Amino acid sequence: MRGRSGAGPRVRDLVPRGLRGPRHPGHSIATEDLGALALPVGDDGILLGSDTGGHARILGLHRPAPYEILLIGGLWTAQAVALRTAGTGARVSVETGRTQAWTQLAQAAGGGPDANSVTLHDVGRVPPSGATPGSPVLVVRDCGMRPPRGRIVSSPWQSVLTLLPYLSPVAPRLIRNSALVGVQRVSPDEAQQIGGLLGLTPEEVAALPGLGDGVTLWCAGRERHWVATMPTPVEGTLLGPARRMD
Repeated sequence: MRGRSGAGPRVRDLVPRGLRGPRHPGHSIATEDLGALALPVGDDGILLGSDTGGHARILGLHRPAPYEILLIGGLWTAQAVALRTAGTGARVSVETGRTQAWTQLAQAAGGGPDANSVTLHDVGRVPPSGATPGSPVLVVRDCGMRPPRGRIVSSPWQSVLTLLPYLSPVAPRLIRNSALVGVQRVSPDEAQQIGGLLGLTPEEVAALPGLGDGVTLWCAGRERHWVATMPTPVEGTLLGPARRMD
């Protein structure tokens, strides 16, 4: 009804006639290069940091299938992951024997509209979370060198990150069960053992004992990425500078 007073234009009237867009051949990519593509959609990914080429590395934690992560490293990196996950609107449940190390983070994350975004629980006391696509959950297990088998396991929309300060007798089992393994600075002996478990090259093994604070070798199958995680201004105030030792 174009002649009626106050009527807006029809959609087709807004489209210029007779104009053609740029013409070019279609884009193509080799099958073996598909793994290099990453497109974070929505709020389900967190920035881990930058790789050696300066490219951002995104970790998608909220998945419709169980997802297990093992970090052999420091508390600082685990807390950075937890804080960034809470920043996406997801819930974070921390199972820990050192509640005092997490209290400030939980209080800071609870200052937003969701007062329960980060909750702390004693070892073996994590309640069911009821994770859903609209309310995903990350469970962080900070239970020392020999974490007991968890009551709460990974499930659709609930990922589990287990923190090991150093290599321990339970590490081989955790590595086998994890889709993603992160390794920070370790001793030369530990590096050799980890290299055998993950199938690392001699060069990768040799680099592990000299890694800087905040640098992690993330391994998913045969894929390897050296990633430097640096704090944002807010994280720097809350967590301090990146560090390997607690």
